[in-house]
Amino acid sequence: MRTDAIAAELTQARTKGPLREIQIPPCPELLARLRAAMALREPDLSEVQAVASSDVAMGATLLRVANSPVHLGDGAPCVSVGQAMTRLGLMHTVSLMSSFLVRHALPVKSPHLQRFWERSHKRSVAMEFLAQRIPGMHAALASSHGLFCHVGMPVMLQQVRGYGATLVEAGARIDRPFVATEDANHRCNHAVVGALTVRAWGLPAVLMASVRLHHDFSVLGDAGVESEVQGLVATGLLADHLMRRHEGLSPDADWQQQGERVLDWLQLSATDLQEWGDLLEPLLDEVF
Repeated sequence: MRTDAIAAELTQARTKGPLREIQIPPCPELLARLRAAMALREPDLSEVQAVASSDVAMGATLLRVANSPVHLGDGAPCVSVGQAMTRLGLMHTVSLMSSFLVRHALPVKSPHLQRFWERSHKRSVAMEFLAQRIPGMHAALASSHGLFCHVGMPVMLQQVRGYGATLVEAGARIDRPFVATEDANHRCNHAVVGALTVRAWGLPAVLMASVRLHHDFSVLGDAGVESEVQGLVATGLLADHLMRRHEGLSPDADWQQQGERVLDWLQLSATDLQEWGDLLEPLLDEVF
């Protein structure tokens, strides 16, 4: 499915299908400002710093990460948001800010999604790391895919009756994919709701498509799907695998079934996988 077909599908589901009753929370104002500053031909660094400084907790997050062992090294601790931004670099700063703002816009207070935003942030960090090593990938877009690919889950948890029980069931079943259980129980799934959220928040169409398709690995090699979308879907599974490895978890069903295909599509070897996983470990250690 190309992005225009996915947009049409979402419109249809929104007007006549099961998504009619789902209310998408508004995009945070600070996230909209941040994206506008980054969308310019030359990013507006003063505006990015103003956004970072406008929320005390977000500024404190940047300082905490900048002063972590991974970034501090032998240097002096940062004492201002501007110093933290300089040390972290623009892309990593924006990734941290985006994660903070989305987390607070969609709070998760449920035992069914324990550590949801921590793991979403880890996935975002892993995607940014991989994008810097995979030719043709845009680091900021990859980071956003990692952050948003499961965003439909907290939206559904807030809006759809019985979705908590569906999460438990879908996680336990091995006879069908996670989204198939969601579809069977609610006639929609977190990939569709996540794509709708991305569109409602005015995020790029490519991101909308990659979130919609992030569990559909039949798109790899499909000439009808944009190559950028295919790359995000493939790299997303690789990021999830490396994140699970960092957490000491066994490979999930998607990796067991599609991991070899993803590595072939990305033209990566088992050696690449091992080396990149080792390099990523300290970056994931700092995520909280």
